[in-house]
Amino acid sequence: MAKKILMSVNMRCQKCRSAALKIGGQTTGVTFVGLEGEEKDQVVVIGEGIDAAGLVLRLRKKVGFADLISVTDVDTS
Repeated sequence: MAKKILMSVNMRCQKCRSAALKIGGQTTGVTFVGLEGEEKDQVVVIGEGIDAAGLVLRLRKKVGFADLISVTDVDTS
């Protein structure tokens, strides 16, 4: 079953946004990466077999402060 992971990331500029999307896209098992929220400060990752905590740690290391908001199941059919 696919998971939808929603994370809040402190992104100050366009370069930070593209770095966050790149990190999310490089993760194995990811089928969708996007930005949500009014200020485009939330990263959404959908896929199977994704380590949510590991993804947040990589975002914190490369981009800045990141916080895991939710992990929910997604029906892919």
